[in-house]
Amino acid sequence: MAQTILIVDDEINTLKVLAAALQNRTTRVETAQSGEEALGLLQKKKYSLVVSDFKMGGMSGEDLLEKTRVISPELPFILLTAHGTIELAVNAMRKGAYTYLTKPVNISLLEAIVYDILKNGSTKVVEADACMFQYFNIIGKTPAMQDVFSLIKRVSRTDANILILGESGTGKELVARAIHYTSLRNDKPFIPIDCTTIPAELMESELFGYEKGAFTCADERKLGLIEMAQGGTTFFDEIGDLDFALQKKLLRFLQEKEIRRIAGKGKIKVDVRVLSATNRDIEASLQNEEFRSDLFYRLNVITIRIPPLRERLDDVPLLANHYLEHFREKNKKNIREIDPEAMAILMNYDWPGNVRELENVLERAVILCQSDAINIESLPRRMQALNQEEQFVVKEFNLPEIERRTIARALDKTSWNQSEAARLLGISRKQLRTKMKNLKLFPLSPKNKPAKTR
Repeated sequence: MAQTILIVDDEINTLKVLAAALQNRTTRVETAQSGEEALGLLQKKKYSLVVSDFKMGGMSGEDLLEKTRVISPELPFILLTAHGTIELAVNAMRKGAYTYLTKPVNISLLEAIVYDILKNGSTKVVEADACMFQYFNIIGKTPAMQDVFSLIKRVSRTDANILILGESGTGKELVARAIHYTSLRNDKPFIPIDCTTIPAELMESELFGYEKGAFTCADERKLGLIEMAQGGTTFFDEIGDLDFALQKKLLRFLQEKEIRRIAGKGKIKVDVRVLSATNRDIEASLQNEEFRSDLFYRLNVITIRIPPLRERLDDVPLLANHYLEHFREKNKKNIREIDPEAMAILMNYDWPGNVRELENVLERAVILCQSDAINIESLPRRMQALNQEEQFVVKEFNLPEIERRTIARALDKTSWNQSEAARLLGISRKQLRTKMKNLKLFPLSPKNKPAKTR
């Protein structure tokens, strides 16, 4: 039975974008252009999730949340907020909102959160599936990713500060959210702070807040992002880019667990866990004195390193098929699989943009695909080039990988007739079956047998 999401926003274009992103074969989307209209729908129908803008003409998202709690106390509720209303959105979380996301909305992150809510219910503790290949929408079966999952589980229910290292596109914020939502603080705010998007001259007031009259245009008191996370978690994304002068003030907060608003007369005790992440070579930043060593050691009680995709290529088929399923539902396409030659190219690509790039490649491939299988022609030209003369030259002369791809091509050429494939390869059928088993190329049943490449 399809689950139904209600999206509420007074901007029609926003409704169209979000509805297109979230609707698929198992999820229906309904929309409302005001809080009042949404409340009427909530009184008549049952929904699995509400996604609402915070600031709307008439009834606000916070007012809608409060009235929804009366009708359906357990209904998950996500707020979308502009930068200037983050403080109000955090207060709404204390009234029962599941989480908030800032506008413009990161669609991939919204999809991940919605997926977890609908799959696991409204509880914020999200566990791995039975196969342990997925944890809070982070996917990986390789030992390196299994170690990441294990470390998240071991540290999440502590208060230790965590430093997450990884290249752009590896999923650092997803790891931070997984730690928070499986922690003892999961019912309190999770406040992401992007150190690259807030100007250095505004960062201090954003972090610590200010009192009325602190400077021109300070017409009222403003809480800082750290104070708004009271009881919960702050996530400093790209902490390596934080202005050097501010690093000392952040260190003082970490040491004393208290802050002072700009122009404030007293100190304020704050109980907040700090997670941080960077794609920089933090060791080099320390040597170049671009990052304070004392702050580094405060932040780096535990380090979680997310490997780049090129270091876990065995996860590519798992990730690619996950995104294939997601985007074929989203785009209502009848695509069964990724053909072996296209998968071989995905497996032999460097992925400089990591998982985010793979996601984009699969979305593009699904949109352009005109058959029931993703083929080479559906991939970007930079990747199609890998299918030319050097398509079987594997990086670092990885012999098992060459063997795997050669056997896969022979099987594909013979429509998975093992006797014919063995003849092409110059080995016995028994030897081929042994190699297929060792390389995990053996189909378990006829319905799993890949179709012949067109």
